[in-house]
Amino acid sequence: MKGKQDAAFDCLNQYYQNYDEEGRLLSPHGQVEYQTTMRYITESLQPGMRILEVGAGTGRYSHALARLGYEVEAIEYIPHNLELLLQNTQPGEKLSAHQGTATDLSRYPENAFDRTLLLGPMYHLFTEEEKQSALKEAVRVTRPGGLLFVSYCQSDASILCFGFQKGLVKKLLEDKLLDPETFTARSTPKELFVLHRKADVERMTAPLAVTRLHYVGTDMATQYMRETVDAMDEETFSLYLRYHFSICERPDLIGASHHALDILKKNIQ
Repeated sequence: MKGKQDAAFDCLNQYYQNYDEEGRLLSPHGQVEYQTTMRYITESLQPGMRILEVGAGTGRYSHALARLGYEVEAIEYIPHNLELLLQNTQPGEKLSAHQGTATDLSRYPENAFDRTLLLGPMYHLFTEEEKQSALKEAVRVTRPGGLLFVSYCQSDASILCFGFQKGLVKKLLEDKLLDPETFTARSTPKELFVLHRKADVERMTAPLAVTRLHYVGTDMATQYMRETVDAMDEETFSLYLRYHFSICERPDLIGASHHALDILKKNIQ
């Protein structure tokens, strides 16, 4: 097991050392995902709440929330990302950051946080055991009645864009990364990203003491029309965001979104 974990770490570490994670959400098309996620998080917040972000990356969300005055704890697995997170911390931010994994939050007691964010870990956990551990740990450290925000990469958007638009679907089938009948996606640490459908998410969360409040497509059609979105003037982009917010919870459309945000409430026993 340790060998597999080391291999996964090596793949992720190399990827993030060469990928501009800090700039990913700055483009107009990236802002759609960012603004959607922040909209749902901030609408749920009240003064004095404590927030934990697990898999904080370079701190885009952690810093934004800390600069709004909230006390934020950030956990990040990849040293390069953690270094950038710490470098970008401004004076006065109530932000504490540590290296660690989503599957082990033992540094924190039960019921310690009002809001727990997993906006990246479920992209990179490849076994059911790891996924369940991450979700259970997130629930454990969230207070009863508190909220969890969990992001997923969805499979069908990747099949359409990566498989068909880029002409790689036959290779994916040959490499057994797609089921030839159901087109269920599979991946390994070499592929870096784990892909889910909503049914997978519902199955994983079924054993947890939580209630689903929202399931949101955070970019919806945006990734299919990046160039169009990036070329919009300010007024048109504002209209596009209004349209996007009006459809981002529509069950008939969410499956086509590249990214989804699952918003869960920890049950009060």
